[in-house]
Amino acid sequence: MTNARDLLHELATKKAVTRLLPVLGIAYFMSYVDRTNVALAKTALAADVGISAAAYGLGAGLFFVSYALLEVPSNLILYRVGARVWITRIAVSWGAVSAAMMFVADDLSFYLLRLLLGAAEAGLFPAMMYLVTQWFSQKHRVTVVGLIYTAPCVAVIIGSPVGGALMELHGVAGLRGWQWMFLVEGLVTVLIGVVVWFALPSRPADAKWLTPDEAAVLTERAVGQAPGSPAKLRGSLRLAFGRPTVLLLGAIYLINQSIGGGIGFNFPAYIQSLGLDSPFLIGLVAGSGGISALAGVLFFPWFKRRHGHEVALIGVCASAVLLVLLGFLVSRDPVWSVSLLFVSNFFAFGTLPLFWSVAMARLSGLVAAAGLAFINMLGITGGFIGPYVYGLVESSTDSLVAPYYVFAAAAVVAVALVPVLAAAIRRDARKDLAAVPSADLPVR
Repeated sequence: MTNARDLLHELATKKAVTRLLPVLGIAYFMSYVDRTNVALAKTALAADVGISAAAYGLGAGLFFVSYALLEVPSNLILYRVGARVWITRIAVSWGAVSAAMMFVADDLSFYLLRLLLGAAEAGLFPAMMYLVTQWFSQKHRVTVVGLIYTAPCVAVIIGSPVGGALMELHGVAGLRGWQWMFLVEGLVTVLIGVVVWFALPSRPADAKWLTPDEAAVLTERAVGQAPGSPAKLRGSLRLAFGRPTVLLLGAIYLINQSIGGGIGFNFPAYIQSLGLDSPFLIGLVAGSGGISALAGVLFFPWFKRRHGHEVALIGVCASAVLLVLLGFLVSRDPVWSVSLLFVSNFFAFGTLPLFWSVAMARLSGLVAAAGLAFINMLGITGGFIGPYVYGLVESSTDSLVAPYYVFAAAAVVAVALVPVLAAAIRRDARKDLAAVPSADLPVR
């Protein structure tokens, strides 16, 4: 039966969604644009700077090395200073480095700037996920995370054509097209960092647009009465990193990001190999894949709320990605091949809100800050592995299709890990149930 407290919570949640998600969405939108626009510049960098396919793959992946290594330290600082301060710092610094990508002159400068970009952006996504645990109850998290994931989907749809259009400015003011793209998109990100500073409260109690009762009920339903994690860093890290459930979530996310990163960073080059030569048209076709990804992140949270279970749906999505990749490998029709990759986006992106909902349900407090960053660190490592493996296989075989055999094998492993994850979650649930009665016993 719905009571006044429940109605107050629903009203406060709607306010939080309306106020917070546009700010988080625009920041995540630009992070995805700044991270992936290098794919549009792949061919131009080879022609203008002499960066080979293998060097490009290494440079594209090096972003994720520094990103992954600094994930946990970044989120631990976030826990101390608050989301507003730290996400502002992240946005301003990564925007500046992204703009500096216009100065790439050789392999070494490409590698260095990609490493700096990863270091600057490290912690953004787990910071947003931690913010979700501070504002939204578990009931609403899968929906909220799904809405946040619309940002990278829209970034693919809009960002790729806009990036392609900026590259058409080749020769204006003596700059190459790819230099214009990096400069403009980087400066826009710096401005968004300023917006974050003024518009993003770290917790409900800091929001002037909430009443005290609304702030209290949001905190109560999201965080609860007890912190649920040790106060000391060492104990929190042990809980965050040592659970089989956390490690399995990280392993599945690693595979997901390896496949997505390997395909995404090379998709424009694959399209160009089919005969398109206009940067704008290549960006437009590449960006169309974001439509299917957007459909996935909206559909699966909706389906879960009505009919499904997160882990079962993750298994369905992993199996579907495997089948789609196998279909791509046997296809010989270019239009059908591109369409299959769009379908893979639907399932690969669609599973991500479910994935983070599973993680958030089992982490809180300082453990959540460390654990969510740790999972993302393991997963984001796939962002390095995927492009690097793609580049190595492409260089050794001189084929843009050969790397997909490796990705299909990785998808087999992901499918096999899903039932293991389900079993680990059941074990955790039994342990939690066993702990409840003992906690209620009187002390003698």
